[in-house]
Amino acid sequence: MPDWFADPAAGLGGLFIASFLAATLLPGGSEAALAAFLLTHPAEVPAALFWATLGNTLGGLTSYGAGRLLPERNLHRLPHLAQVRRFGSPSLLLAWAPLVGDALCVAAGWLRLPWLPCTLFMAAGKLARYWVVAQGLALLAS
Repeated sequence: MPDWFADPAAGLGGLFIASFLAATLLPGGSEAALAAFLLTHPAEVPAALFWATLGNTLGGLTSYGAGRLLPERNLHRLPHLAQVRRFGSPSLLLAWAPLVGDALCVAAGWLRLPWLPCTLFMAAGKLARYWVVAQGLALLAS
């Protein structure tokens, strides 16, 4: 095992980066990164949840920002955005979901949903997902 992997601070930095990239349109498995980190550093659950959630939320906000850059015209012609339009910011509780989560973040930006509620709902959903992963690992370890 490399020396940097044994260092919790370096591992948290790597977890942050992996979580950020996994929330953009790039493929990635931040859950696997979280699991690997927690298997190596089981006492670091709160820090791991914080950094993974922060990275993944900032990655989601990057997708949200990309959506804001799209022109507003023709939004009414896209019926598949009706659910995001109907539920608004709370729809981003599902921003953690594979494939659909990235699209939700882009759609929220494109629809010009308010950024602060979007950020809070996005972070809540992502934290819940990581918490479930951490609890699953804790159950397996006991």
